[in-house]
Amino acid sequence: MHVVLLPFGSAGDVFPFLWLGRQLKAQGHQVTLIVACVFEEIVRKAGLEVIPVGTQADFDRFIADPRVWKLYQGTKMVFELAAESTGPIHAVIESLVEKGRRPDLLMAACTVFGARLAREKYGIPLVTVHVQPAVMISAYEIPILLPGMQHLRKLPLWLRKKLVRMPNPADRFGGRAIHAACAAHGVPPPKSVWWDWGNSPDGVLVLFPSWFAQPQPDWPANTLQWDFPLEDIARERPLSDEVLQFLDAGDKPIVFTPGSANIQARRFFEVALAAITSLDRRAIFATRDLGQLPPNLPASVLAVEYAPFSTLIPHAAAFVHHGGIGTLSQGFAAGVPQLIMAMAHDQPDNAYRLEQTGAGLGLIPLTFTPRRVRSALHRLLTEPDFLEAARRCKALIQKRPCVSELMRWLETRKLL
Repeated sequence: MHVVLLPFGSAGDVFPFLWLGRQLKAQGHQVTLIVACVFEEIVRKAGLEVIPVGTQADFDRFIADPRVWKLYQGTKMVFELAAESTGPIHAVIESLVEKGRRPDLLMAACTVFGARLAREKYGIPLVTVHVQPAVMISAYEIPILLPGMQHLRKLPLWLRKKLVRMPNPADRFGGRAIHAACAAHGVPPPKSVWWDWGNSPDGVLVLFPSWFAQPQPDWPANTLQWDFPLEDIARERPLSDEVLQFLDAGDKPIVFTPGSANIQARRFFEVALAAITSLDRRAIFATRDLGQLPPNLPASVLAVEYAPFSTLIPHAAAFVHHGGIGTLSQGFAAGVPQLIMAMAHDQPDNAYRLEQTGAGLGLIPLTFTPRRVRSALHRLLTEPDFLEAARRCKALIQKRPCVSELMRWLETRKLL
């Protein structure tokens, strides 16, 4: 069958779809990714067909806005951009249909509203793909989207059910543009963008395991829960000789990254340098923008623009990052204690879940200071409970389900 994959976001959001594309192609299916142009080369190197959308300038302008990493403001920006992309994304799918390449199945992130519009207009089956638990809004396990929200879980269930149904960002920030796109194509608009279009009636695939996020009674009935994809293009971009030589030259380093799309991380790295200097530890700083690093880094710190975490983190003593789900899962797979500086989006929820496993600690930007980071790292490196918990998570990840079961489930979606 012809499967069209539609991720939305940065590398941590795109790589799971790349993994899905690899698995589908291995089963003999035709796969097309409709993805932001900045990922075009990566997808082509993976041997998959790609239709790039947007421009490099658009992507750079979005990630250059400091609001994207702020609580509430970042969510607002994401839903506004997602809603504005509804028409253009739908146009790409419509073009495939008009060229005689009608997809048999669409698989899209919940924020790719153009895919849902195409489902409603053409009747193409759609599977919604969730890569992080925070978007599985549940009254039984309210996601931790803001500091302190964990206390809401102590409220009576009836009250939690009312809270999760309160006005949501998808409707508030994206509703108008989505309704306009529906009107342009003669499709009845959703009464609620989130509750009517957030999960496809044809199937919902969640790419995180039950030991990390237990299924809840109010999850969609047609949900299949799988495992972390753990895709990081290590096949196409192995560790460089520079990194390998650094790893061989001394003790295990602490790896720091603020996220693949974060170019607002100058303070993150300043704090990191101060912390590892006081601990007398080696470190690797990974960032797409080396210009945001402190000047004159010591020889004990290696700066890289990219390194695949699946092959790098097993050599690390600890892993400090922003809490993106893809990054977090690589830390679990490596069995390494982690420290998260959660900023926005799903990151606070991921940090909370990390702490629940016992395999790491979480901070917020306000508390991400040299003293706090040094103290947290000292605990991660010296208290055996953290390493033991991290190794338990690694053992759980190694018990991965057979991917053929996932492929069979996806093939049945075509028949709906």
